[in-house]
Amino acid sequence: MTMVLMFLLAYLIGCFPSGLIIGKVFYNKDIRQSGSGNLGTTNTFRVLGKKAGIIVMILDIFKGFIVVFLPLLFNHEVHGVIIGLFAILGHVYPVFLKFRGGKAVATSAGVIMGVNPILFVAVTITFIIVLYLFKFVSLASIIASIVNFILSIVFMDWILIVIAFVIMLIVIIRHRSNIKRIINKEEPKITWM
Repeated sequence: MTMVLMFLLAYLIGCFPSGLIIGKVFYNKDIRQSGSGNLGTTNTFRVLGKKAGIIVMILDIFKGFIVVFLPLLFNHEVHGVIIGLFAILGHVYPVFLKFRGGKAVATSAGVIMGVNPILFVAVTITFIIVLYLFKFVSLASIIASIVNFILSIVFMDWILIVIAFVIMLIVIIRHRSNIKRIINKEEPKITWM
């Protein structure tokens, strides 16, 4: 019963639509109606600007970070990354928004930061390097998720490895349209880096 409660709580925390709320409350904008129509950090940067984008990124990372400590709160021995997966699923498929959410990148980063800070740092460095070289947030996100899976193997934690693989699949699947645009040379590049 405790496990179910933690899964449900993590999912509901993941469902919190940071981009939508920041847009509506402070900018009187529904970010689903502009840019890519996505609820995540990248579209928030695109539609609302740097300040809002940073706030949404922090909130989305925090969603993933905080839930991995639920087992400590409930005094239950379960790997935090399993609980974190439910927050990621909540972010991607929020029940209150017809299961149309973000692309899992920031919330996944928060989960990894909570369970393995060393891995988080390595993946973040990868993301920044790829973003700097190619200027595509989508490409940096995809490659970071792949590196996250590959490097997770180093830690010999099979639960982390499995969840890292699932995260990689989710990120790649959620970026299918971006992959097509990159191939067709239609994906927008960032201009601030």
